[in-house]
Amino acid sequence: MNGTTALRIENVSKSFDLRSTHVVVLDSVSFDLNAGTWTTILGPSGCGKTTLLKIIAGLETPDSGLVSVSGSTATQLGATAYLPQLDTLLPWRTALGNAILASEIDGKPMNEAKKEALALFDHFGLSGFESMYPNQLSGGMRQRLAIIRTFLTRRSILLLDEPLGALDPLTRATLQKWLLSVWGELKKTVLLVTHDAEEALLLSDRILVLTERPARLQLDQTVDLSRPRDRSARPLVDQKSQLLDLLLKEGTLA
Repeated sequence: MNGTTALRIENVSKSFDLRSTHVVVLDSVSFDLNAGTWTTILGPSGCGKTTLLKIIAGLETPDSGLVSVSGSTATQLGATAYLPQLDTLLPWRTALGNAILASEIDGKPMNEAKKEALALFDHFGLSGFESMYPNQLSGGMRQRLAIIRTFLTRRSILLLDEPLGALDPLTRATLQKWLLSVWGELKKTVLLVTHDAEEALLLSDRILVLTERPARLQLDQTVDLSRPRDRSARPLVDQKSQLLDLLLKEGTLA
């Protein structure tokens, strides 16, 4: 964490025309992310968290405002690694083939790509499943594979849209530890969307809370807790309660 600005969001607004209704989703959202940090976005259901990630990834165009990656406001498509809620694994490729897809597209030497992938397979408990196809893997294993693929991109900024949301509590808790470990090793800049305030506090350096639609930034909170963090520790429990109170005032969590 060297204080270098990796990502800058300046007054980003976005609306959609749905049938006869004009819906304003984001209203002048602004924040910066420093390189190598982990930031999490919380907010009510439907407030525009996923839309914001898609704008940063270059998959949606804002009505107004700017997105700057490493100082450049050129097209963002391909400048970041985006993991959507669905794993989007390719069913005709093996687990290893899916993991190295981004490296293959980028023209990275395959021996090097496979070596990096196999190290993460071991880290994420997928050793021995390299030759399996996605339909042969459990939901938790598929999600681990999708996370591996995202971390193996040659992008310094990772956009993660509720990657653990569909997992059972035990698998989720295990993956939280793995994610932190890999993030610590690879020094990526992470922007996570989650509906889980406890998860945000366990993982993040910083938490951004959005209002109900049209979403504005209502809280920018540094998580001043040493790692590793204990979900039952009083400071974390107290901060979780405060976040939940704020979110419940805004609407339904998601």
